[in-house]
Amino acid sequence: MSKAAVDLPPKGGFSFDLCQRNEMLLKKFGKPPGFRKTGTTIVGLVFQDGVILGADTRATEGPIVCDKNCEKIHYMAPNIYCCGAGTAADTEAVTDMVSSQLQLHRYHTGQESRVVTALTLLKSHLFNYQGYVQAALVLGGVDVTGPHLHTIYPHGSTDTLPYATMGSGSLAAMSVFESKYREGLTKEEGIKLVCQAVCSGIFNDLGSGSNIDICVITKGHKEYLRNHQLPNPQTYISSKGFSFHKPTEVLLTKVTPLKDKVEVIEGGDAMEEE
Repeated sequence: MSKAAVDLPPKGGFSFDLCQRNEMLLKKFGKPPGFRKTGTTIVGLVFQDGVILGADTRATEGPIVCDKNCEKIHYMAPNIYCCGAGTAADTEAVTDMVSSQLQLHRYHTGQESRVVTALTLLKSHLFNYQGYVQAALVLGGVDVTGPHLHTIYPHGSTDTLPYATMGSGSLAAMSVFESKYREGLTKEEGIKLVCQAVCSGIFNDLGSGSNIDICVITKGHKEYLRNHQLPNPQTYISSKGFSFHKPTEVLLTKVTPLKDKVEVIEGGDAMEEE
């Protein structure tokens, strides 16, 4: 009876068998490395003729602004673009990889890429890495089935929405969309609303800043508006200029050649210097 009981498969529910092991590893090796995330505000919405994507241009490295004018709207296909938030290297590597796969797919089929194809490739890759590839994406495009807008989270989950925001400034941007978005927006109204949403993230989130990039995708056409708005211009420059401490001055430039010193050992005892 005891042998039969041992051979039975385990019942469902939580298993805490590894709690002691995990506690030992934590004490022995310390806390595992955490995720690195760059501050970002990326947004997108569907308007009457297509999709509009928007992003800020600040790249941060911890508390340091390492790039004031980076590009966060990535090319996927002629009719598909993708905004990236998270670790900059991960967002660029993932979007470049899927863009290459979509190009090969177009060569093979001879047809325009569909947005759902890019969505499936992106979320499958991110799900395989269980969130360790820190790429949060807003994917937008127009294909034969119409305009599409999707969000893709680092763990591989996705949403399909009429408007979306992601990044550290997403809450401020979402407040603008939820209060002002409506169906059937024109192109001009959509661009204005996207700019307002990104500006909300720029002025309410320290990780977002600098300029606003816009990408408008319609059937058979795309318009990339690089630095469409500059909400943070350098408005004040001191009329007196700036003074800096004088560097260490060079006191002497004379060069004195060193005399060669040669040691000759004769018979292992005598030593002569020249």
